[in-house]
Amino acid sequence: MVQRISIGFQASPPLATRVSDEELARLRDALGGEGWHDVDAEDGSIRLNLEFVLWLRVEKDEGRVGFGIGS
Repeated sequence: MVQRISIGFQASPPLATRVSDEELARLRDALGGEGWHDVDAEDGSIRLNLEFVLWLRVEKDEGRVGFGIGS
């Protein structure tokens, strides 16, 4: 399954991307560490300096279809 995530940094806007469940687990394990971490995202490769990552948001995928608002 693919997860939509946003990664927040100290001195720049958040980065939004999509990653696999396995890649998300790898990223969560690496957070709080030091050095560089490579993320294999759906739209390319991302190299993060873990010292500057402040937060990680995993968005809920509600399976939206169309343009209307469901009830």
